[in-house]
Amino acid sequence: MTIERLQPVKSEPQEQALRYILASSKFGVLVPVSDGIYLLRMPMDLGLDHINVYLLEDNDGWYVVDTGLASDKVRDIWTRIAADCFANKPLKGLICTHFHYDHASLADWLMKTFNIPLYMTSGEYLWMRTLAESRQKRVKETLNPFYLSHGVPSEVIDKILAMVEQDTLSALYPTKYCRVREGDVFTIGERSWQVMIGEGHSPEHICLYHAQDGLLIAGDQLLPDISSSIFVNEIEPDADPLRGWLASLNKLSALPDDTQVLPSHGGLFVGIQQRSKELHALHQKRLNRLLDTLKDQGDCSLYQLMRSLFSREMNAMNTMLALGETAAHINYLLNETKLEKQISADKGEITYRLTFAIDSLT
Repeated sequence: MTIERLQPVKSEPQEQALRYILASSKFGVLVPVSDGIYLLRMPMDLGLDHINVYLLEDNDGWYVVDTGLASDKVRDIWTRIAADCFANKPLKGLICTHFHYDHASLADWLMKTFNIPLYMTSGEYLWMRTLAESRQKRVKETLNPFYLSHGVPSEVIDKILAMVEQDTLSALYPTKYCRVREGDVFTIGERSWQVMIGEGHSPEHICLYHAQDGLLIAGDQLLPDISSSIFVNEIEPDADPLRGWLASLNKLSALPDDTQVLPSHGGLFVGIQQRSKELHALHQKRLNRLLDTLKDQGDCSLYQLMRSLFSREMNAMNTMLALGETAAHINYLLNETKLEKQISADKGEITYRLTFAIDSLT
């Protein structure tokens, strides 16, 4: 078994809010986090260059948390890890925190290769399957009118639709799963991992918490360096995922502050309450930016408001994510009655305006 042993990061608490407990590791190398818990960093190229997956050692086998991206490089790493680890103690199960590519696109391959069950929440599995089976219909029938109604220029829409149409990863999904619910417990080795469900970044995101050792496998629900995308699309255009995201942050920040957070991206860290405060502040800033834009410019489309939040040049994927992120913040403000939506009678174009003069979100 190839294992890289890392020294804890030495950090000055007064100089940085979060205390990192493990440095970044090489791709495809097992790093022990605690007894029976291993970090395995997988390569990817989707804006981020890696994902952290975790191996949990049971008395008679292993469980894996998340899959990595469906690529030849990642499959090769899993094949090598299997030869090192699973020969005498087989892989027993796969737990996917949520349905996004880097977390679940290899689920079907791992299930068939190692004859193991998949554990997911129903919200995650059904979204994954719905998007996979409706990809072509979305491009032809729903995405184009959705973006047109929100003022997105046709040339930008064309790039987004071409990207979606050429996307092969979204077609990958397993045909069966085992349902996981809030409060379920995975007993693996000497640890009992409590399932905590978060939302906002995805419908029913699994986090695994072991209270006695103060460990939280957080997936994308709490990341140290970036904020996970909060996204609205044409399937549920009136969704309010930001409200669920902030509520989920509050739930996690109620855990002890010395909890060791094992995220899906970035370093392993301590400082759950401080990171939650930072993420709250980030989204508060974005909400106030939208209010300021509408105060200065009057009626605006989703696309115009998106450009006020994200002014840099972006590729099709990031533009799609930015539109979804902006829509999430708009829907939050609509439900707070800070904004109202207008739909033109002739073309069905949607714009937003302030409900009354306002300086900031309170």
